[in-house]
Amino acid sequence: MKAPKSYILLTFFVSVFIFSCSSDDSSDDSNNPDVTGTDLSDTEDIQLFPANHPLNLDISNSPVDPNSDLILSNIGLTEHLFADFGSGLYQGSPIGIPYVVVNNNQPNVPISFRANGYDGNYGGESDQGPFPIPLDAPIEGNGAGDSHVITVNIENGMLYELYNADQVDNGFEASSAAVFNLNTVEFRPDGWTSADAAGLPIFPLLVRYPEIEKGEIDHPIRFTISRSKIYEGYVHPARHLVSGATSNELLPFGGRLRLKADYDISSFSETNQIILRAMKKYGLMLADVGSDMFITGAPNENWDNDDLRNLQQVLLENFEVIELGPITEAN
Repeated sequence: MKAPKSYILLTFFVSVFIFSCSSDDSSDDSNNPDVTGTDLSDTEDIQLFPANHPLNLDISNSPVDPNSDLILSNIGLTEHLFADFGSGLYQGSPIGIPYVVVNNNQPNVPISFRANGYDGNYGGESDQGPFPIPLDAPIEGNGAGDSHVITVNIENGMLYELYNADQVDNGFEASSAAVFNLNTVEFRPDGWTSADAAGLPIFPLLVRYPEIEKGEIDHPIRFTISRSKIYEGYVHPARHLVSGATSNELLPFGGRLRLKADYDISSFSETNQIILRAMKKYGLMLADVGSDMFITGAPNENWDNDDLRNLQQVLLENFEVIELGPITEAN
């Protein structure tokens, strides 16, 4: 294991690319000072939680859950991986969940909570603003769908995430908001959502192109399945559930899938091998409701979309469910 294992490389060109994908090009520059670091260096290193955080756990040798076969069969053994990220645009929006990098000079802006036609108001389970988010921060899907907004402060290691967000006036409106201190082993209150349904952070679970350049993804990868296949409960470090059923054939939020150790990845590109090695060592973590076996990453102009499609060769039958442990259910 490398030390420190849980570092990522956030590059200047990534932040520049992501800013270019913003859905609002008319923001006030006074709200957006240099967001790439005080010294304009080409790279920035930040730690994604201490080494003993569950999201940094190597599960290569973790036991298989006794209900693994049932759970996988219920999801569908012939379901395949789908990389829900890439380069360029899909239906006019960057492909994946974007993020923006800021420093301590970024001004705070107000955050207000509301329901809209897409989802409800979860302000009671949210961290309250103001947050250091640029007014021209990219919104996932350019405001269609989950509309996540993610900001990482590379100087103090703080992460700010919004769900179902709009940029309004001098701040943002959202359905929910979560703040994570990347320097500590802390979790959201039991039962609280985040910008993700499972109450997990999004950014540390994204596949990011700077990790490919580094040659290693050292964390679990966020994935989704349909609601009917999700247990009404959650396992640590998830903190939140969605309504459904309780059955040993269902996977709870926070559950992990591990690509089998003997699955041959030698025919894949080096990029895809890096992604697949992470699935063997850290696994996939169920974080939200969505399309079956969609894995999530951040957009980047360097992704080869045709190559990423080759991940569809990997079927669910090539995975196993890691022992879930205690499942927290609705009160």
